[in-house]
Amino acid sequence: MLWQGRSVRKPSGGRYHTSRGKKRSEIGRAPAETHIGEDRRKIVRTYGGNRKVRALRVEYASVADPRTGETRKARIETVEENSANPNYVRRNLLTRGAIIRTEVGRARIVSRPSQDGVVNAVLLP
Repeated sequence: MLWQGRSVRKPSGGRYHTSRGKKRSEIGRAPAETHIGEDRRKIVRTYGGNRKVRALRVEYASVADPRTGETRKARIETVEENSANPNYVRRNLLTRGAIIRTEVGRARIVSRPSQDGVVNAVLLP
């Protein structure tokens, strides 16, 4: 799990000695790692009693065409590029910024599937 808080090291390289453990507001969670497949979602309670919808598997994306202004529901075929991590392409993981191939063409994901629970994408020219 990634630490979400102040660094243990000072700018000089010396060490800060922690006076307390991690607070409830500083916890992190494992990434959802959204795959292509039959829809599967999970609701997570977050700080302040709010909710996040984790998309674990997604089959369709809402693809917007910037030229016409139309948005269509399209089946996701595969992940073609992912600047976040090249291994995500092999594993077909859906993240924000990934370029996917859909039945209407290539598109870039603009939503955060593991935070929002949906895949929104914009067609590439």
